[in-house]
Amino acid sequence: TPPPPLGVAPSATPPPGAAPTGRSACAPPPASAAPAASPSSSQAPPASWVPTSLPRSSAAATASLGSTISTRARQALLDRAGVFVVEGDVNDGPLLLKLFDVVPFTHVMHLAAQAGVRYAMTNPSSYVHSNVAGLVSVLEVAKSADPQPAVVWASSSSVYGLNSHVPFSEVDRTDRPASLYAATKKAGEEIAHVYNHIYGLAITGLRFFTVYGPWGRPDMAYFFFTRDILRSKPISIFEGPDHATVARCLAALDNAGKSTGSGGKKRGSAPLRVYNLGNTSPVAVSHLVSILEQLLKVKAVRNVVKMPRNGDVQFTHANISLAQRELGYHPTTDLNTGLKKFVRWYLEYYPTSSSKKGSRGGSSSAI
Repeated sequence: TPPPPLGVAPSATPPPGAAPTGRSACAPPPASAAPAASPSSSQAPPASWVPTSLPRSSAAATASLGSTISTRARQALLDRAGVFVVEGDVNDGPLLLKLFDVVPFTHVMHLAAQAGVRYAMTNPSSYVHSNVAGLVSVLEVAKSADPQPAVVWASSSSVYGLNSHVPFSEVDRTDRPASLYAATKKAGEEIAHVYNHIYGLAITGLRFFTVYGPWGRPDMAYFFFTRDILRSKPISIFEGPDHATVARCLAALDNAGKSTGSGGKKRGSAPLRVYNLGNTSPVAVSHLVSILEQLLKVKAVRNVVKMPRNGDVQFTHANISLAQRELGYHPTTDLNTGLKKFVRWYLEYYPTSSSKKGSRGGSSSAI
């Protein structure tokens, strides 16, 4: 059983000097739970026991964004869902073996990753460690488990890279990544093919596009745009060659979350599948900012700049017909409604943000 979305994302860019550790930044388990570091077969946790891997640097990164994560609020959500969180590294093979020895997992949802295209230029090894080695570690323990679980893992729309054929379809070429992050996710899809072919693992990769909403990643543009608009800090909006618009295919977190669970359903023997989870209507980043201005009732200080050569792409656009047909995926939340939910949550979760209007500093950048 996957945990509800957490307030700290595994992909938040660490501040200067911090290095991802692959350890969990989650709250400790309830006092009544078995110790996280020493699971034993004599005291099996509930079936919703969830090992997770979130870099500790994520917490520091979130703090550097001018926010304080409420451990108590996150823990309350987990407690209500009956989820037991184990702090650990997905590359810790003995720990993973112990977890599978204690609990006969039927499904694995592997969402831990080092995400974001730009940080890869600063700390490339963290992407290989988390996205390549981490996936292999999970598949290694899953291949020999009894029962053998269905595995759902987070691929990315970034695998489409420099593909110019739109909308992006699962059958399109994905051999021209634009960033190291994209390359590690492409490598993950090839690794999944090997484990399906040799060991018969049922593996589903979900190519998430720009997922947004409450409890989202603090390093995402809509998130730090909101923060900086409230503080009257300048935001940078990228534009492509010849003033071309930069656009993103956005997927509301509640819509994407439902289909993440659906991806674990087995159909036939040992399927190997990938699905796009996005939307059918890309949104210009400038339009996203306009909606945030309306919801926050604050005018953004905009700086329009040329898109740097840092691994970002000018546009994303998903063909979601396969996910609609096989997963029942229907992105029913429109952008205005989704951002309204996010803004309401943000103002409740970070109540001090709105009181910092007028503070000045470096501008945030877009994607």
